[in-house]
Amino acid sequence: MRASRLLAPLAVVVLGLTACTPVVGVDPAIDAANPECASVMVSLPELVAENELRETNSQATAAWGDPSQVVLRCGVAVPGPTTDACASVNGVDWIILEEADVWRATTYGRDPAVEVLFDPNEVPSSTILVDLGSAVSVIAQDSECLSVNDELELPEGS
Repeated sequence: MRASRLLAPLAVVVLGLTACTPVVGVDPAIDAANPECASVMVSLPELVAENELRETNSQATAAWGDPSQVVLRCGVAVPGPTTDACASVNGVDWIILEEADVWRATTYGRDPAVEVLFDPNEVPSSTILVDLGSAVSVIAQDSECLSVNDELELPEGS
């Protein structure tokens, strides 16, 4: 009985703290239940581009900042060969799509793939990709993306 009276004020304080920052609604990716995504999620940093990690409402997702500045989803479709812009940041290849107000960076050569959405006017892409590199690199890379400046080596006789 005495223990329950001591825990009651603590429960109110905890509820009060969680009520300050609402849960971020993020749609899960198609392969969010992939066990490799769990490895990524437990490796995520508390800060990305100086924004704090927040709670999300779906599996294999994360968000940083209030309002959300960076949103991550693990288990998105693995990109195939593409002519889209590719960047290699600290050993992680990313396909970068510059959309109207949001950029989308998706890991290349990793299965499952990880997608990161952000506004480049609010947070620098280079900082985000560096901050998330060690977490997404727990998924083995099995191929590399090539930039338009890379030469393709064709087998003899082709």
